[in-house]
Amino acid sequence: MPTDTPDVVIIPIKVMERYQTVQEYLRGDLSVTEAGIRCRVGERQFFRLTAKVKEAERDKTRSGPKALIHANTGRTGNRARPAETKKKIKELIDATYSDFGPTLAAEKLRERHGFTISSEALRGWMTDWGLWRPKPRKKNGQHREWRERRPVYGQMQQFDGCYHLWFEDRGDPCCLLLSADDAGGRITNGQFVEWEGVFPSFNFWQKYLEKHGKPDSIYLDKHSTYKINAKTLLDDPEARSQFERACQELDIKVIHAHSAEAKGRIERLFETLQDRLVKELRLRGISSKEEANRFMDEVYIDDFNSRFGVEPKEPGDAHRPVSESPVELSRIFSIRTERVVMNDFTIRYRNRFFQLQRTTKRLVRQKERVEVRETEDGAVSIHLRGAQLPTEELPERPKKVKPEPKLLAHKEPWKPAPDHPWRQYGRNQEKKQVAELSANCHF
Repeated sequence: MPTDTPDVVIIPIKVMERYQTVQEYLRGDLSVTEAGIRCRVGERQFFRLTAKVKEAERDKTRSGPKALIHANTGRTGNRARPAETKKKIKELIDATYSDFGPTLAAEKLRERHGFTISSEALRGWMTDWGLWRPKPRKKNGQHREWRERRPVYGQMQQFDGCYHLWFEDRGDPCCLLLSADDAGGRITNGQFVEWEGVFPSFNFWQKYLEKHGKPDSIYLDKHSTYKINAKTLLDDPEARSQFERACQELDIKVIHAHSAEAKGRIERLFETLQDRLVKELRLRGISSKEEANRFMDEVYIDDFNSRFGVEPKEPGDAHRPVSESPVELSRIFSIRTERVVMNDFTIRYRNRFFQLQRTTKRLVRQKERVEVRETEDGAVSIHLRGAQLPTEELPERPKKVKPEPKLLAHKEPWKPAPDHPWRQYGRNQEKKQVAELSANCHF
């Protein structure tokens, strides 16, 4: 016949230590204060532990250390979810959200499927299912002090670009230009572009100015679009990139970070977007930059800021209104360089040649410096002292006119005349020798 086997109770070491402390107190070896310190509880809680031990010894049901084990140990919690619900959540995660993090997966389960579950509870489930691996803590002895945030909104904008497979295998890789307010961590503008160049950056900030106004400063890295890094020009205080020149004309301070860690807030923001934004674009079936830009402007930025933005330390807005006209802004947000008028009144710019017309009302001299402006569509205009000069682009480089060689008359080699002093030298020497001989002879 089968025999009943007693239940095996595993008593933790912490419970054994508390039980020994209670026994020492009951024997009078410890005071209440000392016993409470050992058990890491207050005096009133220690009295409750002592009462449990005494009651268990009288009833003989949970005598010994078992009296200090919590009664709910090993039981299913009152708020535990049904096994069927847990199974359904696992099927959804396996099918759709297998590469999602616990926080984002919990949001999507709530928004799209109606399952309300905390991210920490889901983190434990996904760890048990092998779908999530907790990140180990970094052990770095180097101490870095966090830079305090700017106190007012608009006082500093952190700006950067990030190349990534934002559309995964549904589209080509592209770059996301992003600006975030330093005071509250909110995204202020985001735009998907082909590359992190001068004109994409100009378009980004022209759109920003129309929406928010002028920020006090922009904090960015030393990318060649934003800073001249050529060794031959590093020591030249007048050398500026097109981006720095435009910001100077707009009276916006440009601050260059010396390392990626210095602008760590926007670097960490890109890490978050590479996880969350990529999956949002996948769920909505977005696979082009145009659709992604509309989604960013109309939906995502406001939703992201409501979730992760913080309130600035001080109220207010440090943005300044844009006083420049649209024509002035188009002049500022264009590539502007200086060129020299050549002797034939042509101007060379990027292997393109422009001929000045005679109808110009400005006096233009040879070797004079003019300003060349190039817009995003490739249109080039020449300006001198605030006025545009009429020009015509030449199909090829002007050819130099070579002078015709002159015909020179053939001359015979020159010969000195017989009575020339050069010819008389030898004869004079002979006469001198004859005179000397005649003087030495005696007849």
